[in-house]
Amino acid sequence: MSPALPALPRPAESAHVTSCPDACDGAEAAIADGLARGEEAALAAAYERWGSLVYSLALRALRDPQDAEDATQQVFFAAWRGRAGYDPARGSLGGWLVGITRHAIADGLAARVRRARLTGLVTAHQEDVLRHPQHNESEEALTRVLLLEMLSRLPAVQRRLLGLAVWGDLTHSQISRETGLPLGTVKSHIRRGLQALRKIIETPPLPG
Repeated sequence: MSPALPALPRPAESAHVTSCPDACDGAEAAIADGLARGEEAALAAAYERWGSLVYSLALRALRDPQDAEDATQQVFFAAWRGRAGYDPARGSLGGWLVGITRHAIADGLAARVRRARLTGLVTAHQEDVLRHPQHNESEEALTRVLLLEMLSRLPAVQRRLLGLAVWGDLTHSQISRETGLPLGTVKSHIRRGLQALRKIIETPPLPG
């Protein structure tokens, strides 16, 4: 089960990231040892020490605070789940986290490209309907595309959990086991995601 992470750093706090001198090597080793033993306090310590750096790297690449926060959460959840794979002989714990961050950034950029393509698809479909109103499209297919476009506006975590619930047809407990997230966290993310979708659906489009 994944522990709850501390509050995410703010962008202004992320600007003051300093490297740790050699005297901190013992502290890093202690954090790594605790993480390997599955101690949640060690994950919290790792987050406190490298969270701003991870957030700063993500924000610089993704240029969006919400995307950077999502990426930071993903990095430390991934570190917790994959802690058995960390080998101190191959590099520092901070360097390992930076490597995970690069993967999270790549995933975030790829998701952004997918969202852009989906938005383009929806726009093209809407234009086609306006040009050919007599064209008989499947309402079910259109609804599915529009739902996907709305989901693309949600944070990555909420988008994934809603996808598992709707398309994967999984219960909250099954999603908790699948993702490693606490059951309460799963329910909270899905509830907030559904509330956000409802607001998106109820918000009238801007006049063209």
